[in-house]
Amino acid sequence: MFEMKPFNQRTPDSQYQNTLKLILQKGVRQSTTTQNKGCTKMLCPPHLEFDLRNGVPLITDRKIGFWRKALAEIFAMINGARTIEDFKRFGCDWWSQWGTKEACDTVGLTEGDLGPGTYGVGFHNFPTPGLTEGFNQFEALVRGLREKPFLRTHEVTPWVPYYASEYGNRKVFVAPCHGWIHCDVTDGILNLVMRQRSADFPVGVPANMVQYSALLLAIAQVTGLEPGRFFHTFVDAHIYDEQLPCVEMMLNREPRRFPTLRITDPSIDDIFAFRPEHFELTDYDPHPAILGIPVAF
Repeated sequence: MFEMKPFNQRTPDSQYQNTLKLILQKGVRQSTTTQNKGCTKMLCPPHLEFDLRNGVPLITDRKIGFWRKALAEIFAMINGARTIEDFKRFGCDWWSQWGTKEACDTVGLTEGDLGPGTYGVGFHNFPTPGLTEGFNQFEALVRGLREKPFLRTHEVTPWVPYYASEYGNRKVFVAPCHGWIHCDVTDGILNLVMRQRSADFPVGVPANMVQYSALLLAIAQVTGLEPGRFFHTFVDAHIYDEQLPCVEMMLNREPRRFPTLRITDPSIDDIFAFRPEHFELTDYDPHPAILGIPVAF
């Protein structure tokens, strides 16, 4: 049975901090961005690899008090969330800033509708000829892991090309940045690789780290597999200019041991039944929060 190591036996993890340093040291300056904010970016930095026995990768360089909202977001997405209200029902309220009338008007959507190119549609209702409700990728993923765990085709994509591309019929204000998933089963151990095409390292990545680790724990439970490692890979990793003071603060702090995240209801066997309240976080000992880190719109 899977258990995380006792807290005092875990090794402090500096991978996140090391990548922040690498982006600043070896990244290139980009002055023109979609958000009209300059940044330092690095293409394909080394991936992050987390053995969940060493704790769940919730960064300790600053306190992440919103971890439940990050879990709410990913479980809303796999359940097909498309609107601001859909996310709010799961306990995630930060999509409101991208579902305003002004934002939706730019891509021909009604206020509060994130569109057919958003994560929830791709994950749960992928547009597919002959399927009125679309193709449910996570239903297929779980079935495949249960029936044929040895396959190399346990893949999920959030990207609906026709609705996400600038040169298709774009119907999404924020095109999916993360969520390209590959699951591997070796000797009964489930590993999850998540590719992220666009990674705001100071703000977005910490949320993504913990939410996909929680997703790994959830998939492992419903498939009867043992959770193993979470691999986080990046294409465009960036730090916006206005985030630099906050990044410098984090770089001056010593990484600490990762906390424990566990599922409180071992009877859940439906991946779509998970909610953030089914997870309990303990042993979290981060440095103080850094409030007001700018988010690039």
